[in-house]
Amino acid sequence: MVLNAKELLDPDKKKAVLKDIIRDLHRGGDVEILKKRFGDLVRDVSGAEIGALEQELISEGLPEEEVRKLCDVHVQVFEESLAAQAAPQTLPGHPLHTLMAENRALEKLIAETRDILTRVKDETGSRDWPAVRPRLTSLLSSLSEVEKHYLKKENQLFPRLEAKGVGGPSKVMWAVHDDIRAHLKDTRRALDLGDAGLVARTGLWVLQELRDMIDKEEKILFPMCLEMFDEADWARVRTGEEEIGYAWIPPVAEAAPSAAGPAADGGSRVALETGSLTVEAIDLMLRHLPVDISYVDETDTVVYYSATPERIFPRTPGVIGRKVQNCHPPKSVDVVERILKAFKSGERDAAEFWIELHGRFIHIRYFALRDGAGTYRGTLEVSQDVTAIRALRGERRLLDGDLGGPEER
Repeated sequence: MVLNAKELLDPDKKKAVLKDIIRDLHRGGDVEILKKRFGDLVRDVSGAEIGALEQELISEGLPEEEVRKLCDVHVQVFEESLAAQAAPQTLPGHPLHTLMAENRALEKLIAETRDILTRVKDETGSRDWPAVRPRLTSLLSSLSEVEKHYLKKENQLFPRLEAKGVGGPSKVMWAVHDDIRAHLKDTRRALDLGDAGLVARTGLWVLQELRDMIDKEEKILFPMCLEMFDEADWARVRTGEEEIGYAWIPPVAEAAPSAAGPAADGGSRVALETGSLTVEAIDLMLRHLPVDISYVDETDTVVYYSATPERIFPRTPGVIGRKVQNCHPPKSVDVVERILKAFKSGERDAAEFWIELHGRFIHIRYFALRDGAGTYRGTLEVSQDVTAIRALRGERRLLDGDLGGPEER
């Protein structure tokens, strides 16, 4: 039965209908039948409502992985309603305006790349492979700039949503980000191998993922953020943009007003175990260490990170006050939990990893912080680019410029 006008205005009745439709989707219901049922019963739904419904279903026990696998189907069922909604309207300088401008630039890259890959996919077009391969290399490099776009969502938008009690949809979207990252790597690897057919198959797949993500952002995520965030939230989001940077577009000159509080008194001194330092000196010291550090307190909350000039892993002010589990891709959360559990139980005091990232060798260490009584007070993460250190050989006793005297030679 079609809901009457009065029932349509009742958010609880509408929500119950929508949740039933999504549940039926996850039980394997026919998409076309459910699309018709949606049209007959509800007629319209906003992106913010879909995001809120997914959060409720996750809170009620629906696994996030299931939501992730079927989120494309959700969008498909509600596509006509979502397509009828205008894109969020914001002024230049607003974070959503910037993200949408990046999407317009991404759409142009997708269109050109798809055109080339479609030609390469055809047997006759494969003859063009040697001529188009250099351009494809350039386009894939440009497409990889989407990393900045996704990092701004993960470090700026998602923490604010979590603060509003909406964390499920963010985790689902982050998992899709990781899929796209992996598939972009697969495409670049196929290009390095020179396999035209594999490049076409993997490339066209990831282009569709990128295209679908634009729709999810502009029809679901952005409207949800616009509905839930206040001016202070947007100011915090805007503050962190510069640290991550912009994908494909120049920095936006017009900035939203800052919501930062008054600066701390840099001259006040803090008594330490050995001596004392001013707040300014502590900040300077931490920002000039040759390592990146992050401090997670005993409640698993991120309370500090060092704003070093060139961080290995980007951080923005949006991470402060966020649960550390939410600062990692969903596939890495289990490792984080195991480290924290071992630290809290006293089973371990340290853990370390090393990875190769963009031609650099990165050493990552975690240390359990305990007070004088042995009580766990948090975890310190220390990341260092040790590429140059690993390459050192022999000895070096003099500074550059031969500052030592003749007797030292």
